[in-house]
Amino acid sequence: MSKRFIWRTVAIALSFTLLAAACGSSNNDNVAASSSTTTTAAVSSSSTSTTAPAGSTTQPTDTVKTVQGGNLLKTVKDRGTLNCGVSGSAVAFSETQPDGTTTGLDADYCRAVAAVVLGDSTAVNFVPLTASARFTAVQTGQVDVLMRNTTWTQSRDGEIGMDFGPTTYYDGQQLMARAKDGFSADSTIADIGGATVCTNAGTTTEKNIAEAAKVANVKITLKTFEDYDIVVNGFLDGSCNIITTDGSGLVGRKAKQQPAGENWVIFPSTPISKEPLGPVYAQNDSAWADAVNWTVFASIIFDEQGATQANVDEMVANPPSPEIGRLLGGDGELQSGMGLDPTAFQTMLREVGNYNDIYNRNLVPVGLSRAGSANADWLNGGLMYAPPAR
Repeated sequence: MSKRFIWRTVAIALSFTLLAAACGSSNNDNVAASSSTTTTAAVSSSSTSTTAPAGSTTQPTDTVKTVQGGNLLKTVKDRGTLNCGVSGSAVAFSETQPDGTTTGLDADYCRAVAAVVLGDSTAVNFVPLTASARFTAVQTGQVDVLMRNTTWTQSRDGEIGMDFGPTTYYDGQQLMARAKDGFSADSTIADIGGATVCTNAGTTTEKNIAEAAKVANVKITLKTFEDYDIVVNGFLDGSCNIITTDGSGLVGRKAKQQPAGENWVIFPSTPISKEPLGPVYAQNDSAWADAVNWTVFASIIFDEQGATQANVDEMVANPPSPEIGRLLGGDGELQSGMGLDPTAFQTMLREVGNYNDIYNRNLVPVGLSRAGSANADWLNGGLMYAPPAR
């Protein structure tokens, strides 16, 4: 046997060994969000967790096998149904009703994506998820997109391995307490010393309130729960002095659950954090990202130029601008190049509406006005802005 043959054999064997090692390596980016409780020098904490739904994960794992393979647009089209992750208990955003339907701004954006991709806004399977299970559901392909009042952060974008779409609601974390306990809309973090503060486990709110208390040099007891209904129930029964989450969530709960004769107050007037909320999906699938992103962008452009669910036929017949004409499937449309039907955004507008239609239908009834907020369009002093459809 020649030396050349021996070395060639060794090289081939070594190559197979390296390949096997690579296939068996773990992916540290695919680690689920933890439901652990934050502890700081200024915060004593305890954590209570409810049982998560079957198949969900509430603790970090070493590896999460990603099953989405970079062609999710085709997969969803072939399946004929969009699997959309939601909260199910977020008032005005995604709330499961007694009849089994899901309502809210997030739920309507699930419907909007289904209208764009599948031509049918009802072709949605809503998947309720706890805060700590939501990212694993994206990573493993349990859901195609997450519309679950989820904040875009650096760690989630990088370490956890999510991709984020355009912001659909600009929010900020606030606190809610009872006026009879001495709190008001003018209260600050400096006023909460000694209080028991409750919030969701596995969320940005845990870290935010712990850090804010530390900066203000006040001691609090922080309790966290998987289910926000349990957080609110703790506030109702008095075991929690204060609850904290995104301001929109507090407004919704106050509107729906404040007992007669009580006055719940939300503070501070300037939120303690930035919470840009929007769709989340798996990394490295640009065609799917484009479909989700432009669903949101189209809804914002329609709002900006006055194309609504009520006047869609008029807009199709006489578009106010070439841009609206293209988005509705007219001359120069660009949807076909994205793997979508030319009238995909027209279907969305007809069946779900523009951004303002969606906002007014879901958020205005609980007292969340766009006027004067970051969620107003850019022409009216807000942050809602979309790139041009051309």
